[in-house]
Amino acid sequence: TVVVASEPAPLPAITLAEVLATSDLPGGVVNILTGHRTEIAPWLAAHMDVNALDLTGALPEHVQDLEDKAAGNLKRVLRLAGDWSEEPGTARLTAFLETKTVWHPVGV
Repeated sequence: TVVVASEPAPLPAITLAEVLATSDLPGGVVNILTGHRTEIAPWLAAHMDVNALDLTGALPEHVQDLEDKAAGNLKRVLRLAGDWSEEPGTARLTAFLETKTVWHPVGV
């Protein structure tokens, strides 16, 4: 997971990074980036190792450019209208889940 920390208040995300670094979680599972979203987002959208983007909170004038860069490597893009904190459910996470059907042969 790659998380972009809040620009005006990055301290909680940095504190979480310190907690994760001292826990049993393997390195590289959670990556927290700090900086300006307008500088970080195009790199994440075009990066070949990033599989999906949640553009909630992105500025409306940047969304189309980010979707175009993400289309270059066929990554999933989730774009919800409204405030990201309106519904704290798991619906946003299920947009990125892969479901596979496994067929098992039945002996006759």
